Amino acid sequence: MSKREIICRCEEVTKEEIIQALQAGDTSLEAIKKRTRAGMGYCQGKSCKRLVAKLLSAYLGMPVAHFLPGSIRYPVGPVTLKVIADLDLAGGKENEN
Repeated sequence: MSKREIICRCEEVTKEEIIQALQAGDTSLEAIKKRTRAGMGYCQGKSCKRLVAKLLSAYLGMPVAHFLPGSIRYPVGPVTLKVIADLDLAGGKENEN
């Protein structure tokens, strides 16, 4: 049995899934992202975007630079439930509790 090669660690997307997306006609970072979720995890593609671009480049015979930088969305840190619970949603201010 062959070892699965993970391309997107955050969403656990494999190289095989990316290749299947390419074969299905996805020819951009955004299209592959929509089909596979590669680049939609916590790092927002910082780890996998270049790997996906290299696969696109090899498959389509175009330079990697053609596919980069792609859309960039910086990750936002997690918010605790206490912070949300302390909000006064009607007034938009924090409660004095």
